[in-house]
Amino acid sequence: MNVTLRQLQVFLSVAETRNFSRTGDLIGLTQPAVSRSITELEAQLGLQLVNRTTREVELTDAGHSLATRLPRVLDDLDSTLLDVAGMATGRRGRVRVASSPTLSANLMPECIALCHELHPGMELMLLDRVQNATLASVLSGEVDFGVVIDPEEREALTCETILSEPFLLACPRDHRLADRQQVRWTDLNGESLVLLDHASGSRRLIDEVLARLGVHCTIAQEVGHSTTIFRMLEAGLGVAVIPRMALPPQGFADDSALCMRPLTPRMDRQVMLVQRRNRALSPLAQTAWQLVREQASKLAASSPSPSAKPVHGGTVKKHKRQPGHQPK
Repeated sequence: MNVTLRQLQVFLSVAETRNFSRTGDLIGLTQPAVSRSITELEAQLGLQLVNRTTREVELTDAGHSLATRLPRVLDDLDSTLLDVAGMATGRRGRVRVASSPTLSANLMPECIALCHELHPGMELMLLDRVQNATLASVLSGEVDFGVVIDPEEREALTCETILSEPFLLACPRDHRLADRQQVRWTDLNGESLVLLDHASGSRRLIDEVLARLGVHCTIAQEVGHSTTIFRMLEAGLGVAVIPRMALPPQGFADDSALCMRPLTPRMDRQVMLVQRRNRALSPLAQTAWQLVREQASKLAASSPSPSAKPVHGGTVKKHKRQPGHQPK
């Protein structure tokens, strides 16, 4: 079937005016051209859409059906074309971003709010998923890009680090380690740990540090969310190693049952923007990428530095970066 947009527009005008001549005047065609367009449309559909009389045009049942449903179809098409045109100019459309839970809770809300303020034509849609599911969404093309923790496998990805933050110790205030200004990783020997499970991007990094420093702990509980960790600690089930971003926005209050202590040597996790390698971002997605990058920089600048200073060699060992274009 080879139906043209022009034929549909001509038919819709005929359905409204019920006259070929008036339709021609409205859309800038001659009466014979209008009649020919309707005839060609009927031939493509295999149905008669109008009954022609000497005075006016009457719609057949098929014509009534098409005239009733066609305006919505044409409106949807116009909206789609405007969205695509907006993508070309970077001003209007939808950008889909996947993000792992702590980042969804502590980085992305401000990004979405800023998007509404600075780019009212852009809709930033967030998919809040565990790290593996976030990466799968990026690789499948379901989302434009993702915000993740230092992925182990990067061959199919283009990555850009936007934030580096330390791991900290969270523990009850009456715990033996709470009296220290800073805690060595090796002080965790023999402790019961409550940790994020392996769906978290941070868990692999924590396990690597503990193994490299020869720290032997009992894993008391593995949970999916940092808020669950805090409830476990309040119940006296152990201590936790958490990224700074997992803390409540204002940290632990003075009257809280929990406290935070820097871990030394300082070990950082890298927060990264990732996209599928060899897949260019649209101008609109590029704008969103830049917005998330800038908000991460502001977050890093506003976060209080832990009292323990980084030491040489104290950052989690990073995998070799894959070559490739870095989005700007």
